[in-house]
Amino acid sequence: MADETLAIDDEALADHGDHISSALEDAVSRFEIERGELILYVPHDRIGEALTFLRDDGLCQYRTLIDIAGVDWPAREKRFDVVYHLLSMRQNQRIRVKTLLREDEIAESVVNVFPVADWYEREVYDMYGIMFGGHPDMRRILTDYGFTGYPLRKDFPVTGYNEVRYDEEAKRVVYEPVKLVQEMRTFDFMSPWEGAQYILPGDEKAEGDAK
Repeated sequence: MADETLAIDDEALADHGDHISSALEDAVSRFEIERGELILYVPHDRIGEALTFLRDDGLCQYRTLIDIAGVDWPAREKRFDVVYHLLSMRQNQRIRVKTLLREDEIAESVVNVFPVADWYEREVYDMYGIMFGGHPDMRRILTDYGFTGYPLRKDFPVTGYNEVRYDEEAKRVVYEPVKLVQEMRTFDFMSPWEGAQYILPGDEKAEGDAK
């Protein structure tokens, strides 16, 4: 019964995606359904048009912008995702809108569509370095003045570039370069037993059983 209900929900979401895609034409490159949620993919220079439609269309009415998030994929040509999370209180429905950007591309600001996007876009800029064209005040919002780099990029050193401390002699806060810098966040999730180059007592029995 649970699978049957999920199938009905996915079918309704697919119809909803078709409605939006038909109305916006090439402003929606594709859509998909993941974990019971509709995800639209929109070119970065059409995001304002798409969000305006989602807000105003009678079958959508996504009038609450919950959040804007960034995602970093360093190995990908279009390195960044900018993800918009919308809620329709009238339809009791959520939707996710994604746009993909190269590092040298500028996203379209949606402050004129959702004024709350002001601080969200500034946070994405502060953490990822993604610029939003047309934003009224595109400056950092979380990090300190003079901060170097973008902390949520995967190539940002774990230690950061500078250390902040209070200098007793100078009687002020000073910035000093960090001496131990890890250039890339590379984590090894392998257990101590995986990849071992030695044979533990008893391992030969397992190999014999496999044969």
